[in-house]
Parts: sequence; C-alpha cells; structure tokens
Amino acid sequence: MPLNGRVAIVAGASGGIGSATVRAFLAGGMNVVLAAPQDALLEAATRDTERYRERVLVVPTDITVRAEVDVLVARTLVRFGRVDVLANVAGIGSSPSLCDTTDDELERVLAVNLLGAARLIHAVLPIMKAQRSGAIVNVGSVAGEAGVMGIYSASKFGLRGLTDSLRRELRSDGIGVTLIEPGFVQTTMNGPMRNLPPPEIVADAIVAAVERPRRRHIVPGGYRVPVFLIKVFPGLTDLVFGDARVQRRLNRDARAARAQRA
Repeated sequence: MPLNGRVAIVAGASGGIGSATVRAFLAGGMNVVLAAPQDALLEAATRDTERYRERVLVVPTDITVRAEVDVLVARTLVRFGRVDVLANVAGIGSSPSLCDTTDDELERVLAVNLLGAARLIHAVLPIMKAQRSGAIVNVGSVAGEAGVMGIYSASKFGLRGLTDSLRRELRSDGIGVTLIEPGFVQTTMNGPMRNLPPPEIVADAIVAAVERPRRRHIVPGGYRVPVFLIKVFPGLTDLVFGDARVQRRLNRDARAARAQRA
C-alpha cells in the first residue's frame, strides 16, 4: 500500500512511539487521525502537527469506551471519507510481579492493551472490508513472546493471538495484518533505562508494515535470537527467570517506584 493520500488512525498518538508514528505517516503524505486521551501529551502532539493542519484530525479518545471509539471512526469518515490504516500503538505497563498488581491495574492493562485494540479493529473492519483494502498494525512486545512481565505479558500474548486470528480471518479481504514486537525503546514506560534505541525504530517498522504487510517484526533486531531461544528452550527460560535473584532484579525498579508514589 502506498502511503501518499491514505488515511491512518493512530491510537496512542501522544506517546513516544505513537507520536513518532504520526510524524512518519505525515512525512509519507498520509492523512492522520490522532487518537489519545485528552491530556497535556495530546495537546503537545497537536501543536507538533499544526503545519500539517489540512491532513490532521485530533480526536480525544479513551479506547476503553466503545462509544468514544465509534465517535473516533465516525469523525474520521466525515473528515476523510475512508480508513486505510489502523495503528494500534496505545499501551500501558504493569509490575512484573502479578502479586504487586492491584485488581484495578489488572483490569486497566487488559482494557487498554487488548480490549482497546480489539474494539478499534472491530470498529474499522466493516469499512476496510467494504473498501476491499486496508492495513492493521498492532504494536505488541517481546514480552508477548516471553511470559516475564505479569499481566502486561498476558495482554501482549493476547494481542499476538488476536493478530494471528485476524490475519487468517481477513486473508481474502485484501487487509494486511501485522504484529510489531518492540523490545526496550526510549519511552516513558522505560523511563529510568538508558542507552535505548529511539521510538522512531518502531515507527519505521510500522510504516514498513503498511507498505508491505508481514506476519511479525521484532525490533530492534537483536531481540530475535533471544525470542527464538525462548521458543525452542522453554524449560531453560523457566530456570533462568524462575531464579529468585532474577525475579528480585526484575521487580526492583517497579517496587521502588511504587514505594515512592505511596
């Protein structure tokens, strides 16, 4: 699918990966709809796109609320007349330990990372099917290949299953379905970590998936070998990540941040 003139909805458009994706789509000549909660980050993203005013629509959206998702899609159709691309970038993290996660946090992570993506897909599919074309790009995580991050991993495993199911369901409809699985990149979710690749590496993978859909793309590429080993040697993964010292290290920063907020 060529980018120029196409219409893309970017869910999670105000985050690090989302805003990088918006910039990449606009640079490719696309019309872009920014969907994110109404907050200072969305206001900043709106200011950053002012020079593309004719090709940008900003729709404050809580993707956990179906009525707001339907408004998002309706306003996109009123403004641009079609939906060619859905980039499901929105996501939130969780504590690595399930025991450290509250019931509200369990629901919120699933509501955003899995159900939010599913609702958006459900809302745009009739349009794409009628067009006999489209591209759906879901941003998962390498944590969706290795169960080491509590409910966050569970939500990304679920998104991987949803993506595979959709790809098979839509194979005859001219709609490409791709899963992008980033490792650690520079976002607020990974705030204290240093020397990480920029979010543009994920945005570039999203653009490539629109132009030429593929089953899965792990970025950065250095994560592909660990993911392969996890799949081939699950018992070894259990031994490594089941070690108490590794678990303490995984949870150290999350518990420190939680204690600071308390």
